[in-house]
Amino acid sequence: MIRTLLLATALAVPALASPETDRWAARRAAVTITRDDFGIPHIKGKTDADAVFGMIHAQAEDDFNRVETNFINAMGRLAEAEGESAIWRDLRMKLFIDPAELQAQYKTAPGWLKTLCTAWADALNHYLATHPQVKPRVITHFEPWMALSFSEGSIGGDIESINLGRLEAFYTGQAPKLSALELGTELAEPAGSNGMALAPSRSTGGDALLLINPHTSFYFRSEAKVESDEGLDAYGASTWGQFFVYQGFNRHVGWMHTSSGVDNIDEFALTVEKKNGRWHYLHGTSWRPLAEKTITIPYKAADGSMKTRVFTTWRSHHGPVIRSENGKWIAIALMHRPVAALEQSFLRTKTSDLASYLKVASRRANSSNATLFASDKGEIAYLHPQFVPIRDNRFDWKKPVDGSDPATDWQGEHSLDQLPSVANPKSGFVFNVNNWPWTAAGPDSPKQAAFPTYMDSAGENPRGPNALRLLSGDRKFDLDGLIATAYDPFLQGFADTIPGLVKAWDALPADAQKDRLAAPIATLKAWDYRTGAASTATSLAVFWGDEMIRRFGPVARLDEEAIVPYLAGPKVPDAARLAALDAAVARLAGDFGGWDVPWGHINRFQRLTGNIVQSYDDKLPSVAVPFASGNWGSLASFGSRPEAGTKRWYGSYGNSFVAVVRFGKDGPEARAVHAGGINSNPASPHFRDQAERYATHNFRPVYFTDAQLQGHVEKSYRPGE
Repeated sequence: MIRTLLLATALAVPALASPETDRWAARRAAVTITRDDFGIPHIKGKTDADAVFGMIHAQAEDDFNRVETNFINAMGRLAEAEGESAIWRDLRMKLFIDPAELQAQYKTAPGWLKTLCTAWADALNHYLATHPQVKPRVITHFEPWMALSFSEGSIGGDIESINLGRLEAFYTGQAPKLSALELGTELAEPAGSNGMALAPSRSTGGDALLLINPHTSFYFRSEAKVESDEGLDAYGASTWGQFFVYQGFNRHVGWMHTSSGVDNIDEFALTVEKKNGRWHYLHGTSWRPLAEKTITIPYKAADGSMKTRVFTTWRSHHGPVIRSENGKWIAIALMHRPVAALEQSFLRTKTSDLASYLKVASRRANSSNATLFASDKGEIAYLHPQFVPIRDNRFDWKKPVDGSDPATDWQGEHSLDQLPSVANPKSGFVFNVNNWPWTAAGPDSPKQAAFPTYMDSAGENPRGPNALRLLSGDRKFDLDGLIATAYDPFLQGFADTIPGLVKAWDALPADAQKDRLAAPIATLKAWDYRTGAASTATSLAVFWGDEMIRRFGPVARLDEEAIVPYLAGPKVPDAARLAALDAAVARLAGDFGGWDVPWGHINRFQRLTGNIVQSYDDKLPSVAVPFASGNWGSLASFGSRPEAGTKRWYGSYGNSFVAVVRFGKDGPEARAVHAGGINSNPASPHFRDQAERYATHNFRPVYFTDAQLQGHVEKSYRPGE
């Protein structure tokens, strides 16, 4: 009785009826949220909009803070919550995201999309109304048009290529502030993912298989099953606040996105001159006025009051000005199609085969994601990002080009059939691990010489040869075999670099250094380059590699070389290799009492709070993780490092949501694991109930159908109950 009264009170907020509250009531009546025994929501709605309402409501229940923060950031309002330090991030967003422009585009959007956006906003507003204890940091009321500000494959990821330190320098006249990552003394975990698709010919059961293995910051995405009577029937991971399954599968097809190396973000060096009090830029033989726009950034001051900073910004026909370099102003061009991007992101979740998936992709509003695809028809494909501008291939598009030369202007876009994609190759596999597309299907891959150089700027990485080795040949896979492949422990990066270190030691004369390093070198000589929790060689190699990056990262960056090939090459003196090993041995001894420390003792998974920025503590429980950084070729990526006050290394980036899927004739069979757990509340049983599974890749079954879910239901309810 008490629970009923409390529920009735909660659902009465706000007390007065309105069109909004009427919609809430209708949506609630049409939606059921069922939580399985891992807390994962299974949403059912009569319409797609009902399902969106339930999906977003469930996300808010699990982590409203991340939902709101994503949209605070997407709309350039982070400084309103986090203060003056976030001003430059907000300015970067507002160079592209203008509420008035988004509202105008929303008005012309298709009716079906506006219905979904309205359901999205209603879900968040209903959640806040029925959870008055939750206090938003900035957004107290969500509007439907706001959903356009944050959709995968659109501006969110691309805009992060704009350097904040150089943007600040341009607008303040001060020297740019560069981070350790930008200087090259620290190496970030590769921002990307792994995807593999296997044809029936490479499957023990004769069905297509798909690996979904995104590498993100932990807890970056939710997980859900979303179903409607209008044909929506999808399972997978969604970035907090987005109302579509970003990486996942439905009854017929699956899609896995990996960050691509396609060069479709370009910078243009502008020759500028002030004429009659206004800035102009040269284009051809004429001077064009730069468009001026005033941008106001509200921010929270140290005393808690709200203040503002006002900026005059400039834009050429290429795009906004983001920095200066060698006396030129640099403008950037990138894709910005909010409506088409959101359409494509949602509609692909309802496709049924490769043809229907490509029909949705013809919107060409996915700029950053390569796709690994599989279907119950046995189709597999590697699809290149669909937004690729046509450019003059004579220019080096990895660097700013001369914006005064009309020959550098974009000349339309490539059609889908002009992209280096591959479907149903004879090899029976496709993959991408954020490397180039030229090995995507082994011998049946697209041929590099047939495409403009700007189709790829990433090149190869240590994960690429490892994945190609594992998939080549005629081996057949089942789900267990695909999981084992995804967690193959071979570290190609050390297979490339350690032999040079050993050779340097072998060449030493008999001296104190040779004696001092004899035992560590013997361990590395005997190592098979496979990571593991009990491996002392992995610890030694990782600490040595970390020291090498610190010493040679800046030089490799100046030489425009990838770090691992640089470290393996002749430019690194033997004495430096050995000195770095000396430093690594000393650091291991200082931090852990000796150099022969098992990797699992150092490399840990720990989740203590629901905060977006985690804290870590060596004295509190954590879990040993056997895999390593993708920088060294680990397919299962775990980006760890020592944190403030710790000696142990704690992961915060890499494998997050991981799944394998078999597309059987009787429907999909899938298994998955999620970093930590689905809920951000430390009091929830689902806060870290998957931590051990995550570390040991003990995947849980995915309950895709009602029959599979039966017997695994924790609770079922209407949104707001």
